[in-house]
Amino acid sequence: MRGIDRTVSLSVLLLLSCATPSLWGQAGRIEGVIVLKRTGDPFHNVVVHLEELGRTTQTNHDGRFAFDNVPPGQYRLHAHADIALTDAFETATVGAGETARVKLELDLATVREKVTVTAAGIPQSVFETFQAVDARNSFDLAAQISPTIGETLANRPGNGIAMRSFGPGTGRPIVRGFDGDRVLVLQDGIPTGALSSQSGDHAELINTAGLDRLEVVKGPATLLYGGSGVGGVVNAITRHHAFHEHAHRGLRGYLSGTGGSANGFANGAGGFEYGVKDWMVWGGGGGQRSGDYWTPIGRIPNSDTRLSSGYGGLGRYGNKHFFSLNATYDSGLYGVPFSHLLHGHEDDHEKEEQHHGRSRRLAAGPHAEEPDHEHELARTELDASRQAYQFSWGVKNPSGALENFVLRLNYSRWRHDEIEVADDGHRQTGTRFDNRQFLWRGMFEQARRGGLTGRFGFWGMVRDYKAAGEEALAPPVDQQAFALFALEELNLERVKFQFGGRLEHNRYVPGPAQQPFPKRSFTGVSASSGVHIGLWQGGAFLANYNRSYRAPALEELYNRGPHVGNLAYEIGNPGLKPETGNGIDVSLRHQRRRAHGEFNLFYYDFNNFVFPFATGEREEGFQVVRFAEAKSRFYGTELNLGLGLHRYLWLHLGSDYVNAQEKWQEIPLPRIPPLRGRASLEWNWQGLRVEPEMIVAARQRRTFPGETETPGYAVFHWTASYTISRGHFVHQFALNAFNLGDRLYRNHSSFIKELAPEIGRGVRFTYRVRFY
Repeated sequence: MRGIDRTVSLSVLLLLSCATPSLWGQAGRIEGVIVLKRTGDPFHNVVVHLEELGRTTQTNHDGRFAFDNVPPGQYRLHAHADIALTDAFETATVGAGETARVKLELDLATVREKVTVTAAGIPQSVFETFQAVDARNSFDLAAQISPTIGETLANRPGNGIAMRSFGPGTGRPIVRGFDGDRVLVLQDGIPTGALSSQSGDHAELINTAGLDRLEVVKGPATLLYGGSGVGGVVNAITRHHAFHEHAHRGLRGYLSGTGGSANGFANGAGGFEYGVKDWMVWGGGGGQRSGDYWTPIGRIPNSDTRLSSGYGGLGRYGNKHFFSLNATYDSGLYGVPFSHLLHGHEDDHEKEEQHHGRSRRLAAGPHAEEPDHEHELARTELDASRQAYQFSWGVKNPSGALENFVLRLNYSRWRHDEIEVADDGHRQTGTRFDNRQFLWRGMFEQARRGGLTGRFGFWGMVRDYKAAGEEALAPPVDQQAFALFALEELNLERVKFQFGGRLEHNRYVPGPAQQPFPKRSFTGVSASSGVHIGLWQGGAFLANYNRSYRAPALEELYNRGPHVGNLAYEIGNPGLKPETGNGIDVSLRHQRRRAHGEFNLFYYDFNNFVFPFATGEREEGFQVVRFAEAKSRFYGTELNLGLGLHRYLWLHLGSDYVNAQEKWQEIPLPRIPPLRGRASLEWNWQGLRVEPEMIVAARQRRTFPGETETPGYAVFHWTASYTISRGHFVHQFALNAFNLGDRLYRNHSSFIKELAPEIGRGVRFTYRVRFY
């Protein structure tokens, strides 16, 4: 403990030293105007962000804006009005006591520069980030509305993101081959509190039609987000102002509707923000449903889904202080295809015992003592809900050394019931999960000192997990966690450096159970360093080294029993050690008017990598897996290339590959996606966009024990959209025709790929209007 105390003390001193004030030259000023490119008219209520200082303002009725007290140096300005219009970027050089003047032009978007708020905790261009990022705005999402975030992100090979599923309601992203507790899902920068990382048949209740942005940071993101981000972070952002602490005047919002075939898909969503002086109120919500989906070999029963969501809040954003309150409620109901068959894989004796036990339980009502007849299990449904309440408070310019401080508090409760439905329609809860967590996160944004910027802070969590019923594999567990972190950047104009560290502590306290489980505590450090080198105008080379640390997950420590959602009899290991890894990412980027591309190469080497080791035994009809530790490695590549063949015509190419295995016995790790590729032609003309696309995947021969090989495939899609901008309204009409050849193909990362191939030929239509 003394060693830990000394480490904590040194870390606190290091973090506080980052805030040491220093004196620089006389401050200057930036003035500017924003106009519509096609008419030259000034554009009001445009949000302008000064990236290096993290400061934001808004244009007046003449389209003008200004930033005062700007230290000498070079700065990048980012203007945002609406996602259907281009985001404008401009560079301003400020001398001591001087005023820099700039002009930015907005136009109807055809090619959009991507922006992220997740990679470094502040808004910045994807091209400027040190990490590989996949960022999609609401315009991109509306063109390809999908039932889950997993399906939405996995439809673009080249980004390194695949989908794990147990039917259409459960799609969850796999990032560079990482799954489960190694991919952290956030909503507005806060963990959702869902249990989708634990089981293949658990879901995230996120309606993609209601998002402002969907971002993925690929590779280790443990510095800002903790050990569960060792493989990547997915951030679903509901509102532009969830990460921009400023008010805007007037009313903004959207309405969206989608309908489609092959599964009777329907989706509707809407939201608004209204600002008066320093105050803002907002609200929104939506609903989604789909029936059983159709494949080339027929209908997949019990694959229907339902989702509804709503949110609302208010906030005040003054010149010095700001605060906001937000409440969210989500609910979902979805079927688990073929669950009745998966319960029945026992040998004859086990099958008979399981059958009679289950039949007696299904026949009995919740309060019945003895059933008088038996019934078969017909299907399983999952009924889930999530409540979340967030309070944010911040102060601007608290001292000469700090630009701002933001504190976020969040309470969430996740609850879902696994409902077993008998052949006579009788419904009974087989297992109930309840997960409550309270999180806090405070982050200080440093004032720029020459080329040095950065942020540091603290994070904590208290979690109460309970499960009861047939699949209650772990005891009740209380979890406490705390962390200190810092992330610094040194900008020498053509060359930039990033470095940081995180000290994190996790503690698990199991509750009463049939057998005693030990308490466990873990404390460790994550660190990273990177360099971003400008090679030519629009070109850059990046290299990152990272040391990651992850405490074992609750289920890896304490699970024991048959787990239908993972098709395994799981045996946890309370003696697991923390998982540590060393990784290298190398990237080459190019972004110009007629060509853009990115090539990523990564290699990660892990000690004590926790994975489900297949013992070769069977228990209750499932293969027995023990959570064990072993040295493991991941490597892979990602390529995205866009070439302007003509003023209106682009060729897009993409490919990704990951290879992952345990190093001692060279056993491939489970559910690793195959080599994938993408080719498309995109035609843009005056708001009309048409893009035929081909997606291919190679045969996956590298399989984990118990997995089967998955054949390769090629499928064809066609997307089109038409965008009209009239005054302060933007109308978007979109068509997404998928699997045009009605090809029979299977997703290697699906738990039920042998029983349920992917969806057949279908089409979805979307209309969306934005007003601002």
